[in-house]
Amino acid sequence: MKKQTLIIYVLALGVFLTATSELVISGILPRIAQDTQVSLAIAGQLITVYSLSFAISTPILIALTARMNRRTVMAGSLAAFVAGSLLSAMSSSMIAIIAARILLGASSGVYLVIALGIVSKLVPPDRIGRAVSTIILGFSSALILGVPIGITIADWWSWQMIFVLLGLVCLLVGFVILRLLPNIEGDAAIPFKQQLKLLGSAVIATAFLISLFREFGGSVWMTYLTPYLQELMGLRMTDIAIVMLVLGIIGAIGSRLSGSAVDRWGTKAVLRLVLVANAAALALLPLAVYHPVPAFMLIGIFIITLFASGPAIQSHMIQLAPGSANLVLSLNTSIVHLGLAGGASAGGLLASEAATFRYHPWLASLLTLLGLTAALISFAYSRKKAVRALSA
Repeated sequence: MKKQTLIIYVLALGVFLTATSELVISGILPRIAQDTQVSLAIAGQLITVYSLSFAISTPILIALTARMNRRTVMAGSLAAFVAGSLLSAMSSSMIAIIAARILLGASSGVYLVIALGIVSKLVPPDRIGRAVSTIILGFSSALILGVPIGITIADWWSWQMIFVLLGLVCLLVGFVILRLLPNIEGDAAIPFKQQLKLLGSAVIATAFLISLFREFGGSVWMTYLTPYLQELMGLRMTDIAIVMLVLGIIGAIGSRLSGSAVDRWGTKAVLRLVLVANAAALALLPLAVYHPVPAFMLIGIFIITLFASGPAIQSHMIQLAPGSANLVLSLNTSIVHLGLAGGASAGGLLASEAATFRYHPWLASLLTLLGLTAALISFAYSRKKAVRALSA
């Protein structure tokens, strides 16, 4: 195995660890709520806090460290992640857990953006897509393996032990990364006027809305997936661990298929298909919730289209701004987590008002349709932009 390939896989393992720290919370919310003596709706705001920290801190920290050596920034993000993991493991109150989530969100955001930037510099242009998809697979694998393993660890020991192990493994991964990773210089600073011009573009702004509403809708339901499966489908925690494993595999398949589909049919066709299918599955789910086979089929469609939309949106962003891809993808990552935070908050409010999780898929479907609307508008603007370029 070439050294570059090994580095990419080790970086993806780091993404797996940071993503597990994010995703596992949804699987252990009832335990945290019980241990800290708060409601599920309040415990769900741990996802909100993480996402807000990720969204707000990442672009600021990336801008402040833009010209620093990438190994140095990577080391700092990993050290902060280990500290956040250990603080989570020692936490027994909601305030302490919130502080840990803030630290984990900021460090995970920086790590993800730096990892994506590194792989784009390690491989030739014709292999960037595959390298980036490997990094993204680290996130998918967190749902496949990280969440079920985390739930199992919580069953055998405690939810705090999950973060002990995350911190210890991250130390090992960090050591390997820093030994293998060559010195990579930071990026040249982008003039502020150029950033404003890019971000003020209608085609870019509407593309950001695709991510915002897609993640907003997904988070409304995914944050409360465990209590949804418990309350409405009668599943036990051991059953839910198996369901999470299967859903994670389905999600990874969706992510991989999306890359091939984008290459064959283009980002616009793929985004239209997956957003329509995602919204339809969510809209039908409450009607089928008491019928296990169609309900799980709809949940599977939701997961596969949710994961398939990610690579398609990122490819769409790169195509819209190839000269400023790092800036756009960094901001898109922040917007994704703003959507996650908003979805978790909206889902918690709905749970408090309705006293049931049955209606969460309908709210998620409505928000996904808003994402589809944003996509159609973005596509229209991009066509106009292409026409103007050809006629110029």
